[in-house]
Amino acid sequence: MSNKEKCCKMTRIGGQALIEGIMMKGVSKAAMAVRLKDGGIDVEEWDLKPHKWYNKAPFIRGSINFITSMIEGYSCMMKSAEKSGMLDEDGEEPPSKFEKWLDEKLGDKLTGVIMAIAMVISVALAVFLFAFLPTLIYDLIEKVVPADISVWQSTFEGILRMILFVSYMAVVAQMKDIRRTYEYHGAEHKTIACYEANEELTVENVKKHTRFHPRCGTSFIILSLLVSILVYTIVPIKPAEWWGIDNTILATLARVGIKLLLLPVVVGIAYELIRIAGRHNNVITRIFSAPGLWMQRLTTREPDDKQIEIAIAAVTPVLPKEGEDDRW
Repeated sequence: MSNKEKCCKMTRIGGQALIEGIMMKGVSKAAMAVRLKDGGIDVEEWDLKPHKWYNKAPFIRGSINFITSMIEGYSCMMKSAEKSGMLDEDGEEPPSKFEKWLDEKLGDKLTGVIMAIAMVISVALAVFLFAFLPTLIYDLIEKVVPADISVWQSTFEGILRMILFVSYMAVVAQMKDIRRTYEYHGAEHKTIACYEANEELTVENVKKHTRFHPRCGTSFIILSLLVSILVYTIVPIKPAEWWGIDNTILATLARVGIKLLLLPVVVGIAYELIRIAGRHNNVITRIFSAPGLWMQRLTTREPDDKQIEIAIAAVTPVLPKEGEDDRW
C-alpha cells in the first residue's frame, strides 16, 4: 500500500482474477463473480474448510497453502471460462472424430482431464524456464570460463531466473485476453484496498484506491525468486562434485532436482515474508515489498466500472460475519 493510502486495517481477504471474473476468499466463505455473455453477473458461493494444523504452522503452511491455492485458482479459472462463454463453440468447426471419442469416453470428466493435463504442462514449462534453463546456461558458461566462478552460481542463476520471469510476464501482458485479466486483477486489489480503508464498497469509492497491494501472488513469486538466491547460496548444491557427474545435462538435472526438493523451504520463507508485509506498513516491509509492487505494474491494469462491479459482487459474500475476525 502506498504512503498516501494507509489502511485502517489489514485483512485476510484475498482473491484472484479469472476469465471475465474474480474469485475472493474470506475467513469462512469464498465466492466468484463472472460477467455473463448477456451482461449479467453470476455469483457462486461456497464454504471454506476449517484450517488444519498444517495450514497454520509457520513455514510449513507456505507450501501447503500455495499448492491448495493453485488447485483452487485453476479450477475457478476453468469455471469462469465456461460461465463467461469463452468455451462456447458457436461458429467453430464441427468436432473431430477424436473429440467426439473423448466426449463419449469421458463425458462430464473431460473438462477435469483437460484441466489436469494443462496444469501438468504449465508446471513442466515453469520448471524448464525458471529452473532447468538458468542452471544449464550457467553450466555451459562455467565450462568456457577459465576462472573459478562457482561462488557466483546461485546469484547468477537467480538473476537470470528473475530476468526470464519478468520478460515472460512482459510478453504475455501484450496479449489481449491477458490484458483484460490484468484489469480484473487491478479491480480485485482496488476493492480490497477500499474495504481495508473502511469505506463503503461502491464503484466510485473503489476507483480512488491503488491497484498495487503488498499481499499479492505476483509479490509472492518475486519474493520467492529473491529468497531462492539466498537459500541456494547458503546451502551448497554441487552434485557434479559429489557424484562425479561429467555430463552437463545430467549435472544440470541433478542440481535442478535438489533445488526442487528445497523449494518448500523457499516457499515457506517467502510466505512468511508476504504475511508480514500484509500485516505491517513500515520501512522494512516497504523495502522487501518494493520489487513485487513494481512487478504489479505489469500484472495489474486500471479496471473499468463494470470490472469493479464484478470485484464488489465477488467480495461482498465473503466479508466477515458477526463474530468473525478477518485481520491478519
